[in-house]
Amino acid sequence: MNSYENFSEKKKKDLVAIAVHFGLLTESKANGMSKQNLIDYLSEQERVSRNEAVSPVFSAPQTDGGEADPRSENKPEENPSEEAESETEKIPDSPAQRRGNRRTQASGNGRSGIRKKTSTSDSPENNGESIEPMGSENTTENTEQADKTEGSVATESGTEAISVVSEVQSPPQKRSSRSKKRSIIITPKSDNGYPEESEDEYRDEYPADGFDPGADSESEENSDSENPESGKQGSVRTLRHKEPENEIITGILEVMPEGFGFIRRENYLPSSGDIFIHGNYIRRFGLRTGDKISGPVRPKKDSDKYAPIQYVKEVNDLPPEKMQRRAHFDRLTPIHPDERFVLETAKTELSTRIIDLIAPIGKGQRGMIVSPPKAGKTILLQKIANAISLNNPDAKLIVLLIDERPEEVTEMQRSINGEVVYSTFDKKPENHTKIVELVLERAMRLVELEQDVVILLDSITRLSRAYNLTINPTGRTLSGGLDPGALYGPKRFFGAARNIENGGSLTIIATSLIDTGSRMDEVIFEEFKGTGNMEVYLDRKLSEKRIFPAIDINKSGTRREELLLGPTELDAVWTIRKAFSQLDTSAVTEMIISLLLKTQSNQQFIQSVNVSFSDKAVFEAMRGTRPAGTSTVSNGGSNGK
Repeated sequence: MNSYENFSEKKKKDLVAIAVHFGLLTESKANGMSKQNLIDYLSEQERVSRNEAVSPVFSAPQTDGGEADPRSENKPEENPSEEAESETEKIPDSPAQRRGNRRTQASGNGRSGIRKKTSTSDSPENNGESIEPMGSENTTENTEQADKTEGSVATESGTEAISVVSEVQSPPQKRSSRSKKRSIIITPKSDNGYPEESEDEYRDEYPADGFDPGADSESEENSDSENPESGKQGSVRTLRHKEPENEIITGILEVMPEGFGFIRRENYLPSSGDIFIHGNYIRRFGLRTGDKISGPVRPKKDSDKYAPIQYVKEVNDLPPEKMQRRAHFDRLTPIHPDERFVLETAKTELSTRIIDLIAPIGKGQRGMIVSPPKAGKTILLQKIANAISLNNPDAKLIVLLIDERPEEVTEMQRSINGEVVYSTFDKKPENHTKIVELVLERAMRLVELEQDVVILLDSITRLSRAYNLTINPTGRTLSGGLDPGALYGPKRFFGAARNIENGGSLTIIATSLIDTGSRMDEVIFEEFKGTGNMEVYLDRKLSEKRIFPAIDINKSGTRREELLLGPTELDAVWTIRKAFSQLDTSAVTEMIISLLLKTQSNQQFIQSVNVSFSDKAVFEAMRGTRPAGTSTVSNGGSNGK
């Protein structure tokens, strides 16, 4: 079968690929030609190359005038003096050769023994190409190598690949000593993408370029057009560097009334570094305010005020699909706290040891620390936070400082192992309320996932003052200038503390200021006095005597403490309260402190307390019958028995 029939069987896209691959035409020019024109053009090029290979002119010695390539009739002849020194005939650069020196001849049946060599040297005269005759001495070995590919099978598309063999041969006698030759053999492409018997040669020739024989030839053409020197130095391939991955950010989601949201990254407050999240993500995954969102950020455009998130990778450290069917916080069933946070850590940590006995804190507790100024409430919060993080590492601890001094914020951050969220007294009241609401939403989202969350708030009095300045006036005013509507926000926050029946809890311990000389503070304390189920009172007289912890034993306590303390612990605590009820507050606290210092732990202290049989009977009678399922008390590993 002749080559014309061979080309006729191919599709136009295959003919275009052949023409572009061998550097005969550019892709745009080849696509602009009809299929018949491409067949005629490729057949003519094959005929010319076959005539060049068998013409006796190339085997004859060079004459003074030289003989030009039939494909370059219009080009000026080479210098006869220079051609006399060469054993082969030079052909001026064609346009295809200037694009990458990749021009080769197409072979219809894969049996062509054409050998094309490119000689490069430092001198500009040696930048052309020389085609050696088939019968010459230098091409004998190359012809034998080309004959090995006669049995090669073309690929399904019918295209052929160029097998590039890098050979550094000894220079001819009449050539420059620094000249090098590169041979290009036309062989059909095999199934693995490399020409047969040439796969190793490809990899040796392009060890660092990542050469892919099946790559699109368009990239090669673009590389040639960008490098005008490629006709002299060879084809240069442009490596595309992989773009760096987008930054993965993490923040707390705040959903706007319009449906979209922002991911807050700095202290739960709006900032220039916030990330925009589209409403489609919020509706698709059922996202809520307070969710922790993680995902890559798309670069911000000139018209964007905030950088948008590219996609949602994780929600609350879980796949976003798991957030669609979670329960809502308001529909969870609250119960009394029945599992205790053990705060005892060391013998000398008297504050937490006294709280464990007098006013135990359970999971889901709603407690208040009632304190006058400078009585040690902030230090007591720090010790409670350290004890919870040490004995209950699985609980999520958040310390919320509202309208506090900046130095106390720094001290709290350095002294506890937990998250500290703050809004100092030099900020606007709107900042105070916004932070509190977002922290509460964050805690609710964690409780919905059956996690235990502890929030230590300092203080609820100043939070109420902030709401009093930010709400719309209701037209009514309580004593001290307090608007009744200002108590809704703090009550919603404080009332969110609860123990969930099927798992999860939200514990809130808030401080309340008294004896400040402000009537508003007294009203706020009275409003919250009956809402908590645990109170710890600090006494000013004890703090003035430098007796710390300045805890009033007689006033402090926990509701339904029998659910948190074991029978032995409960009997000992009631005995102490009965014995010390008639004594002065300072005397009781001093005596309890001295007794605790004589024992290594609370368990040893309880065993040292003598409970008479009569008192025990009275205590049992006063307690009555325990509720069902509360005979065994879980106290975080210590039940006091």
